[in-house]
Amino acid sequence: MPNNKRKNQGNKNKEVTMKPSNEKDTPIQDYEDDDIEEMQEADLKQLIRTLRSSQKQILELQKSLMDKIENLSHENEILRRNQNETKQLVQQETGIVTEVKNSIDQMKNTIESLTNRMGEAEERISDLEDREQERIQSDQRKEEEIRNLKHIVGNLQDTIKKTNIRVLGVPEGMEREKGLEGLFSEILAENFPGLEKDREILVQEAHRTPNKHDQKRSSPLHVVVKLSTVKHKEKILKCAREKRQITLRGSPIRLTADFSSETLQARREWRDIAKVLRENNSQPRILYPAKLSFVNEGEIKTFHSKQKLKEFVATRPALQKMLKDVLHTETQKHGHQYERR
Repeated sequence: MPNNKRKNQGNKNKEVTMKPSNEKDTPIQDYEDDDIEEMQEADLKQLIRTLRSSQKQILELQKSLMDKIENLSHENEILRRNQNETKQLVQQETGIVTEVKNSIDQMKNTIESLTNRMGEAEERISDLEDREQERIQSDQRKEEEIRNLKHIVGNLQDTIKKTNIRVLGVPEGMEREKGLEGLFSEILAENFPGLEKDREILVQEAHRTPNKHDQKRSSPLHVVVKLSTVKHKEKILKCAREKRQITLRGSPIRLTADFSSETLQARREWRDIAKVLRENNSQPRILYPAKLSFVNEGEIKTFHSKQKLKEFVATRPALQKMLKDVLHTETQKHGHQYERR
């Protein structure tokens, strides 16, 4: 018994020495089996609580580590997916870049081809323009040659017709009794008795013109009388201008010089100007074959063309004011004719 008491006291002392002053700060100690057997029930309970607390902490730490490991795995999976997506995007972008480069190369080739074609087209256009310019120049030369030929032909016709007198207003069929030569002699006798007795005035031939009958024509065909000399023609026409009213068997007729169509047109173009000059007492006359003559500041002026007349009018303010409207109208007419051509 005493021994057991001492033993128990020793155990108590031993327990007192082993009991920590602070449970929270006391680390988990390693106990031998003999020590555990000597512990009291309270100490065992405390040890069990400590072990359970430690086990709980370990479980919590293990859970925390597992959560971190899981998070890291998830993040790693996300990174892996991002890397895959990045690789795919890089591959796609690389493919797009390649396609863009190919498209750019194709565009460059297309542009180069188009540039070459444009160059060829420009050369062709240049050739066509040169040809067109050559054609225009050729046409201009031809037109100039045609004008010159017409002028030459007109001059030849005027030369041939230089001794002709054209009689207007003679009814058709009247010549059946005496012929056209006899009618002309009758005209001279009726209007110019002195000339009718002039034996030097000889009629070489007479005919109506044009040769083809025009059903739409209301006036009779003109009579063309060819005399032997220009002198006799001018003498008869001068007498006709002085008498003004010429008749055949009481009916009015007209006597004019016989001109080519070109000369007639040129003479017609002076009519409006001559009318204005006549209204202003400038004594205009249309001379052979198609010249305009009038009096200006006491002098007789003669012009072969309207261009020469315009140049002269530009130096005479009074004359310029007089002919301003008619010359402007003539310029507009020529402009419209040029546009129609």
